[in-house]
Formats: sequence, structure tokens, C-alpha cells
Amino acid sequence: MAHAERHVTVGDRGRLVLPAAVRSQLGLEPGTRMLLTTEPDGSLRLRPYRAVADRHRGILGAANGPSLVDELIAERRREAAREDAE
Repeated sequence: MAHAERHVTVGDRGRLVLPAAVRSQLGLEPGTRMLLTTEPDGSLRLRPYRAVADRHRGILGAANGPSLVDELIAERRREAAREDAE
């Protein structure tokens, strides 16, 4: 994706409107949850939650081996099955 600068203005209630071309290019739809980060230089970084989660899932998932969440769910299911059998 090419770097582009766009001019936006902060509205009277602190709102920013992302230009339609930007929303379209990034696939942003109404209701898309975003993560806003303030940077040390005073700039803002705005990223869709999905992009942040996907990026970290690959890094953390590969580094730590099997998913701890999957292991916990499997353990809970085994416990439930044991309790049902009693």
C-alpha cells in the first residue's frame, strides 16, 4: 500500500472523518473497531483491531507453541465429560 497523506479536521465533538478513499482502500466499514495509539512524537497511529490481532497472533502463536487457550478449553471439556460420566 502506498504511503499517502490526507488532510482531516477535528470536529467540534473531537471526531475525525476518514476520507471515503481511505476507508475503501483499507476495507473499513461502519462499526469497524480501531486501536488508536499516541506516539512519542505526538502523532497518532490508527489500526483496525483485526490487523493488530492478526499480526500478534502469528508472532506469539509460533513462538510459544500450542495455544494455551486451546489447551484450557480441551481441559475444561475433559472435566465436564468426567463430571457427566459420574
